[in-house]
Formats: sequence, structure tokens, C-alpha cells
Amino acid sequence: MQPDKIWLSPPHMEGNELELVKEAFASNWIAPLGPHVDGFEEDMTRYLGGGYAAALSSGTAAVHLALIMLDVQAGDEVICQSFTFSGSANPILYQQAVPVFIDSEQETWNMDPQLLEDAIKDRIQKGKRPKAVIAVHLYGQPAKMDEIERICNDYEIPLIEDAAEALGSTYNNRKAGTFGVMSILSFNGNKIITTSGGGMLLSRDKQYVDKARFLSTQARDKAPHYEHSHIGYNYRMSNILAALGRGQLKVLPKRLQQKRDIYAYYSQRLGRYSSVTFQPEPDFGVSNRWLTALTIDPQRSGTDREQIRTALQNQNIDSRPLWKPMHMQPVFKSAPFYGSSVSEGLFADGLCLPSGTALTEQQLNRITSIIEEKLDG
Repeated sequence: MQPDKIWLSPPHMEGNELELVKEAFASNWIAPLGPHVDGFEEDMTRYLGGGYAAALSSGTAAVHLALIMLDVQAGDEVICQSFTFSGSANPILYQQAVPVFIDSEQETWNMDPQLLEDAIKDRIQKGKRPKAVIAVHLYGQPAKMDEIERICNDYEIPLIEDAAEALGSTYNNRKAGTFGVMSILSFNGNKIITTSGGGMLLSRDKQYVDKARFLSTQARDKAPHYEHSHIGYNYRMSNILAALGRGQLKVLPKRLQQKRDIYAYYSQRLGRYSSVTFQPEPDFGVSNRWLTALTIDPQRSGTDREQIRTALQNQNIDSRPLWKPMHMQPVFKSAPFYGSSVSEGLFADGLCLPSGTALTEQQLNRITSIIEEKLDG
């Protein structure tokens, strides 16, 4: 008989979410929009210390709207971090634009600022000034935002901050979700807080958020009938899901501590192995440790990432290779890429460990013991 399943990062309900969802049912605010949508947006901007927010159906929808509002059109180029989930890059193709991928640096595993500047100079020299830059905080670890923002400002290219994995993280005491001309959050089922599916577009510029709300509700003009002067999208969050999100946001500080405690457990147990390297956390940032991510050096360990992943899978434990870089994906095979092999090496040797905030110490010991057995040979 197989042991109980341990998932990678499942939803974790506290209990107060149900009361808010019941309230939405009782008021019959079921469809998109409603008081909880307004409340969730207000709660989030209060948590982030200001700005404006539009609650949407997904983080990917938020990236898409951001590109539309930056007038990205067919044939334009958008610079994007290669080492990320496809939701960061797919909306570039929605606009029939061209993604230009940038490799990672070793210090955070995020976009390499030097390669970013090299790419911008080269694209401009080729007569293709990029329309936007999408920088990601991978697994909750903030990218080198001072350098990335400086470069974008120097070349007058708008920066979109993809903070889908980084709610609660900070960079130089500034919260993720407050950088760039627009920022993106995700509340997918595996995120640190969830609305089952959902996302948010954030900005200090109210005009961007107002336009995002307009476009995400089918771009309906003010009229007694359905009048449309722009192409719109059905991207708004429902009142039910927003109620769930408001309940989840109340326990975010607790979830942040739990995520970091899980990382600390793995680090204490596995950090003694010279073949194991955890995602770094430089002094300038505090990661929410959404997922505990590490690499395993096969030359030093006598095993490799895949053998460990399979050993965990055989014991009904979910783990996952690190993101396969976008420049390695078949769908993006013709896209320009600037870098060497940093993200490729991370993908080859990297593994995400179960990081659900409801994990017990017994479960953590079960996971870690299996890994230790493989590393001990």
C-alpha cells in the first residue's frame, strides 16, 4: 500500500475563507465583479503600501494586458527572462510580437542585468528597439531590480515586474509587486496564497489600472446598450474567488514564516552535502521561499536530480525539475537568446522540493530521509 501523497505546493485553507465565500453566496454576488473584488484590490494595495490594482482571472492575463497597454504589436520585440514559467512569455506571442530571451545570473537565478543591457544595445543596433522588458522573481527570490530598473530607465524601455511567485518577498525592504511601470501577481492553486485561479495587475499609475479594468471586462463603452470601440477580454476575477483571496491574504504573514521554516528545515538537513546548493538569497532581498529549490551536482554526489526525483515519486512524493528555460522550448526555438548556459545548467541539475505550508515535521523528515539515502549512496 502506497504512503499518503505529498504534493509540491497544494492550497492551504485557514478556515476564515469560508465565511467570506458564504457572505458572497448570501449576497448573491456570484458573477464577475462585486464588493469582494473591490475589497481584495484595496486589501492588496494596502498590504503593498499604495498604488492601484485590478483583480483578474490569471497572472498570464495580467501580463497580456500590460503588453497591450504598452502598445506591443505584431513584429515588436519584448525582452523576457528565459528561466521562468511560460506564462511570462506566452502573452508576447498573443500580440504576435517577438520574445528576446535573457539568461540568468548565478546570484539570484534571475535575469542577468549585464546580458540585458548587451541585448538592448544589440537589438537597437539591429534597428529593433524593444517595446518592454519582463523581469521575473523566480521561486520568490527577487531579481537585481536596482540594476534592471536603471538599465530600463537609461534606454527608456518600460519594465513589467512579474512577481507571480513572489508575493511577500522584499528587495531592499521594498515589497515585490511595487516595481516597474506595472507589476503582476498570480493566485493560482499552487501559490503562497490562492484564489484557485486568479491574478492581479498592479501599478502606481492609476491610468494603467483603469484601462486594465476596462479591457478585462470586454471593453464595454459607457452606453445603455453594448457598445465596443476596442477589443476586450473576459479577464476579470469573480466575486467568489475574490472573497477566497481576501481570506487568504489575512494569513499571508503566517504563510511567509511557514515557507521560510520549510526552507530552513531542508537547508539544515541537506546543506551539509557539498553536492547540494540551494537557491541563493543575497543580502539585498528576502525571498518568500515559495518553493524550496536546489541543485544537485552529479559529479560530487554520485546521483543526480532525476534519480532523486524518481525516488521521491516512487514513495508518492511530488517534486519538480526547475523551469525549463524558454529559449529551450520548442515553441520559442526561433527566438533570439542572449546568454551562455547558466539557466540550462540550473534546469539540468535543479529540483523543487515539496513546500506546502501544511507540511508536518513527520512529512518533511520522510521527504528528506529519501533524499539523504540517495546522497549517502
